[in-house]
Amino acid sequence: MSPYIFLWIGVAVIAAAFCYSKRSDLGSAKARELVAGGAALVDVRSPAEFATGHIDGACNIPLGELARRAGELGLTGRPVIVYCASGTRSALAQRALASAGFAHVYNLGAMRNW
Repeated sequence: MSPYIFLWIGVAVIAAAFCYSKRSDLGSAKARELVAGGAALVDVRSPAEFATGHIDGACNIPLGELARRAGELGLTGRPVIVYCASGTRSALAQRALASAGFAHVYNLGAMRNW
């Protein structure tokens, strides 16, 4: 057995965990249903990225400003859907909002999942 087998197993586990954390929580149809029902739709990309295109009805609160601006989303019981370019920032945003007391936070992942 190669002495590097454990290194490769560790790399594979880390890669799988990273991919798993970026996965979307819901599909397009469910996301649209939640928004139609009053959920907040939040684009956590930069203002420059938001300006190049975004989902209609989304507000732009960049990930780095989320903790300071979370109050703009209303009551913590309101469903919130977050998205970004690839799913990485939205996964972090989901965790941050959940830690801030938001009970129903969904990660759409990449904007193309809309």
